[in-house]
Amino acid sequence: MIDGNLVRTIADAGTLTKDDLAIEVGPGTGTLTQELLDRAGEVVAVEIDRDLAASLRERYANEPRFRLIEGDAMDGKHALNAELSSVVSRERRPVLVANLPYNIASPLVIELLIAGVERLVFTVQKEVADRLRAAAGSEDYGGLTVMVQLLSKVEYLRTIGPGAFWPPPSIDSALVRLTRCDQLQGASAKQFGEFVAKMFSFRRKTIGKALSMAGYDCKNVPAEIDLKVRIETLPPALILKLFLGLSGNIARGEQHGK
Repeated sequence: MIDGNLVRTIADAGTLTKDDLAIEVGPGTGTLTQELLDRAGEVVAVEIDRDLAASLRERYANEPRFRLIEGDAMDGKHALNAELSSVVSRERRPVLVANLPYNIASPLVIELLIAGVERLVFTVQKEVADRLRAAAGSEDYGGLTVMVQLLSKVEYLRTIGPGAFWPPPSIDSALVRLTRCDQLQGASAKQFGEFVAKMFSFRRKTIGKALSMAGYDCKNVPAEIDLKVRIETLPPALILKLFLGLSGNIARGEQHGK
């Protein structure tokens, strides 16, 4: 990102205090990193590129409030890097503020919310931002939408044109803020996420057909859910209600899926 004013806007959107630990994934040359150090009590940056990591390590060698994790922020598709996971579980309040690498943005956001991160402020492709705030039945609505909207309040802060970056991407980006507000009613986020992913893999099937194909018994489906419609027509709260109604049969469905 080469727009200095925009970098400061992103840092400000994190509403950081000296009580916060800022997590930055994909710091690059450290432009945003410095703004985070000016605002937060501590910054933990995760950088996979060896040359960039070496540059950051040298730049902040004398900054005790800066810590670098060299490697991928994700451990596979559905787990955080163990070192990052350890940071998230610490007592100081973790807040993600980052220009996220677009290839890992969606799974990373979900895993950070599940891990308990209270606030996430990040840039991402506009099309992903549109999925985060999508309404049921719309083209952009999917499993990512359901998980994020049940775990957080979604704020679309602004659109960012290609000229803010070098080299400029071919698409627009967006600045998004998620504030965690767990609405899963005590359900396991991991288990619910697996259920949502499975159901949306059959998104063109009716709910009754999708449940059958996924190995679930339809007898405990809540009465207000029409088995003849598609899962993509249900708002997140009703999909959660469907999951909770089927909770006694989830183990059977998981075994079927192995």
